[in-house]
Amino acid sequence: MNPQQFEKSRRDKYDGELVNERIRFNEVLLIGPDGEKLGVMSSQKALYEARDRDLDLICVSPNAKPPVCKIVNYGKYRFQKQKKAKEAKKNQKIIETKEIQLSPKIGEHDIQTKVKACNKFLQEGNKVKVGVKFKGRELTHPEIGEEVLKKFLSYVSENGIIEKQPVLDGKWLTCTLASKVKK
Repeated sequence: MNPQQFEKSRRDKYDGELVNERIRFNEVLLIGPDGEKLGVMSSQKALYEARDRDLDLICVSPNAKPPVCKIVNYGKYRFQKQKKAKEAKKNQKIIETKEIQLSPKIGEHDIQTKVKACNKFLQEGNKVKVGVKFKGRELTHPEIGEEVLKKFLSYVSENGIIEKQPVLDGKWLTCTLASKVKK
C-alpha cells in the first residue's frame, strides 16, 4: 500500500472527525472512559493516556475553551452515533403536499367529491394545494374561479386552515391549506 492509499483509508476511517493524531490543540480537557475528568493537559499527553488504555482519543467539543476530548473505543462510539442518527430519522415526520384541481365550471357534486378527498388528506396531517385552472376565455372572469375556491374553502374550514392566501398566477388560482389535526 503506497502512502496516498494509506492516507485515504485513514480519512475514510475517521469520517472527518478529530480522532487521535488529528487532534492538534495545545491543551485539552480530558475525560476518561468512565466519564470522570482527568484534567487539563497537552494533547500529546492525552493521546498517551488513551494509548495506555488501548482506546482512542476523540475531540467531542472542539469549540470549548479548552477543547474537550474523551477516551473511548472509536468503533463503539461510531456505532452508537449511527444508531442515534437512524433513530432520529425514523422518528422524523414527513409532511406531504397533496394537490386538488378545480375548474370554474365545476358542478356541486364534483366539489363535494373533492372536499371528501381534501378532508381525508387533512385528517392524515398533510398539506393540500388547491388550484382552480382557467382555460381559454375563462381567464377574463377570474371572480367566478374565486367564488368556486371560496365555496370549497368554506367546506373544508373545519379540518384545515389557510396557510397561503389565494393568488392568481398565470392560468392558476392557488392557495395552500394546512391541517388542524396534529399527528
